Amino acid sequence: MKITKLSEAPKVPFELDGHIMGQAPRVEIIHLNLKAGQKLEKHINPSDVFFYVLEGKAMLETDNERVLVLKDQCIFVEGNTNRGFDNISVSDFKVMVVKILG
Repeated sequence: MKITKLSEAPKVPFELDGHIMGQAPRVEIIHLNLKAGQKLEKHINPSDVFFYVLEGKAMLETDNERVLVLKDQCIFVEGNTNRGFDNISVSDFKVMVVKILG
């Protein structure tokens, strides 16, 4: 068994408040926090991904859709899809990112 505390988890290699909570050969789990008004620009990632919203609300945007995502929702986005978040609220937006690796 391995327990990872958010305060001790390694940071993601980007200019974001993100921490790698767990890794295994076929999965990576990241805790991501966007401050009020902060935006994660659209980007393409080859992995399928699940986003589980822990706190707050934000707009999730792909090339084809722009949807409001809220606390306790789980969203699946296929790999090679351009996607990004825009925290439109006045509080933090926290999301658990579960990447399904090749």
